[in-house]
Amino acid sequence: MKTLFSKIISGQIPCYKVAENEFCFAFLDINPNTKGHVLCVPKKTVDKLFDLPETDYNQLMNFSRKVALAIRKAIPCKRVGLSVIGLEVPHAHVHLIPLDVMDDVRFQKKVSISAEEMKKTAKSIASFL
Repeated sequence: MKTLFSKIISGQIPCYKVAENEFCFAFLDINPNTKGHVLCVPKKTVDKLFDLPETDYNQLMNFSRKVALAIRKAIPCKRVGLSVIGLEVPHAHVHLIPLDVMDDVRFQKKVSISAEEMKKTAKSIASFL
């Protein structure tokens, strides 16, 4: 089944790629809560996070940790939050969100970031991987 995320991974839909390995792909959320909001997804298309085989789940969590550490170096913030919701796209994914206040993680407040700033942000995070 093709999802929005599988189309991004295959290059059918453009994105602001941050990182990629054999199992996972990370890119900036185009409707971010904060600057540096990244989505980490497994390359295997599975709807629900906990339906991933254990090895794939562990690959995604280890990959997400590496990306979160890079975000923390690239984006000034108090913490990098991790959220798994998965209702909008039927493809398991992890949100990594730079946080300064609790509202940054609530998905109610969004920020507008120019394409140029998105490119710059993706490149900055990727430089710390």
